[in-house]
Amino acid sequence: MQRLALSLVAVTSLVACGGGTTNTDPDMAITPNQGTTFSLEFGPISIPAGEERTKCITRRLGNTAAFYAGSIHNELGTGSHHMIVYKVNDTVESTTPTNCQPFTDTLDPTKGSPIIITQKKDELLTLPDGVAYAIDPNQMIRLEVHYVNATTSPVMLTAKTTLVELPADKFKYAAGFLFVGNPDISIPPNSKHTLGPSFFKMPAEYADVSFFAITGHEHHLGTNVTVSTAMPDGSPAESIYNVQNWLWSEPPTVYHTPNFKAPNGFTFTCDWNNTTSKTVQFGESTESEMCFFWAYYYPDKGAKVCFHTDRVSGGLDICCPGGSPLCSAFGG
Repeated sequence: MQRLALSLVAVTSLVACGGGTTNTDPDMAITPNQGTTFSLEFGPISIPAGEERTKCITRRLGNTAAFYAGSIHNELGTGSHHMIVYKVNDTVESTTPTNCQPFTDTLDPTKGSPIIITQKKDELLTLPDGVAYAIDPNQMIRLEVHYVNATTSPVMLTAKTTLVELPADKFKYAAGFLFVGNPDISIPPNSKHTLGPSFFKMPAEYADVSFFAITGHEHHLGTNVTVSTAMPDGSPAESIYNVQNWLWSEPPTVYHTPNFKAPNGFTFTCDWNNTTSKTVQFGESTESEMCFFWAYYYPDKGAKVCFHTDRVSGGLDICCPGGSPLCSAFGG
């Protein structure tokens, strides 16, 4: 996410000068929905000691006919920080892992869109009954892996994604993906720090969508991410992501049954414990920090990267791609 991180810093610098039960990584996620499966693998590649990079491959999924993916199973090997899986409109494969900029071109809906981010070593995204991602014939898939080898020896890295077919006669709604955060991060050295609660106003086109799963995201100093549906006037909020003993390296995906709506927006808070002697700010590197969550919903209104900043009076909410000229900083 280096390009994303740099772009968010650039943007904020410019502007500155329902209810129900939840289930965390349910046991049913051990076994994917029954159906035909299509898998792609990243690597193996050797990572030198101390190296941190983002690398990508783009490959055909191998499906000769269109299908609906009702679940996605991701497996991350040693050294992987996270993996993003995209549907893309490329026509030429790039099978050798090469350095890449996160979210490149995928903020342009004519070029592609992210469908899942995984930070856990083993995760299965199980979509609700009738909900799936529409996969075109001979679909091109991009695997983007951010990795870091914090050891003193080389390690071998592999990653894998498996898309599991939902029978066409059970399909009702296309799934969508929303990425929300706050880049206003400045954590003093040798201290605990909280950012938020931040209020993100929901764009009008998402007011009636149904959210079914949500995941919090920070780097290695992170100690907690909490998210609620909320009103900007301080009306009572409903907690939708608050995991006991939350762990940054294995952030749980919380499923909601029934699904919930957030017509007004989200309120979210991030906590850190900075054990270093330096002030830590927003950035892609694991030596920097992030305050984000991603949410899965239906029906699809398009994948977006959104953020809230308080670096202007009254706060500012931006989603890209979108109408704001500031989205040009993302290339979207």
